[in-house]
Amino acid sequence: MAKVLCIGEALIDMICTDKGKPLSDGENFLKKAGGAPANVAAAIAALGGSVDMTAKVGVDPFGQHLVEMLNHMGVNTQYVFRDAKHFTTFAFVSLMENGERDFYFNRGADGELSIDDLAQINLDEFSIIHFGSATGFLPGPLQAAYVHLLQQALQRNLLVSFDPNYRELLFGQNKPSFVEQSWPFLKAANFFKLSDEEAMLLTNTDTVADAAAQLLQATSGVFAITLGAAGTLLGINGQTQLIGSIPVKPVDTTGAGDAFVGAVLYQLSQLTPQEQQSLDATAWQQIVLNGNKAGARTCEYMGAMEAFKHLNKNIFG
Repeated sequence: MAKVLCIGEALIDMICTDKGKPLSDGENFLKKAGGAPANVAAAIAALGGSVDMTAKVGVDPFGQHLVEMLNHMGVNTQYVFRDAKHFTTFAFVSLMENGERDFYFNRGADGELSIDDLAQINLDEFSIIHFGSATGFLPGPLQAAYVHLLQQALQRNLLVSFDPNYRELLFGQNKPSFVEQSWPFLKAANFFKLSDEEAMLLTNTDTVADAAAQLLQATSGVFAITLGAAGTLLGINGQTQLIGSIPVKPVDTTGAGDAFVGAVLYQLSQLTPQEQQSLDATAWQQIVLNGNKAGARTCEYMGAMEAFKHLNKNIFG
């Protein structure tokens, strides 16, 4: 079984329990562990995979909670570093009636993960590295650490996974920078996952079909474009195929995409590098279908980490 390393933000989601209200009107909040790459790591662990998380949190009760929660989920946290000078990052989340989310970030320690921190990691232990860049492309030490780790992964011929996790609040005024920084990861990735909005943003197109066509030409990895209830568009070997979604009544969509990625990486981690490289379109269709099942299961619960307690590989049956 291959070992996975996830890099990026581990943070606290403060979920507004006044459903349907924007953050400006919300009064009641529930604390939940989160952060897209941390969610992916937790999903991999919940499914039975071997996974480490590298991130930076504050020396405060919230950073302690994150470490304890990841440990509880089965994620190795020896590379989750503590920063005495910066508070743990917060994301305030309001859940609207349709299950979509309203975000506000209060950034802290997550952006301080540095190249020097990464030097403490023995990359020879890992076969897969996942980059989930919700905050990784913002200015700061984490930005350089992302690029450095990608270079290290390519030098070692490790499997690279990428999920850009675009957030309008973070990059709305600087979309070109986000797009520019994403493309080296898209081109390097063996697997990447995009939402439909991200696919069109990164390719400067107006339709998912045009975005997929451009991605097929410009990248060499397998990709998945998630389309919500419409399913997931799989891109492989110059062609695309729509993999149907799993019907659910969503309670909270937080973490559904991360569960999808975690399920894909868990399945890949069960294979040797040679087996990974020889996967055909039929095998990838099953991998994506299983990812859809994991994402659907996650939508049925409030909060990603809580939902992942209900994830296990039996859902793939």
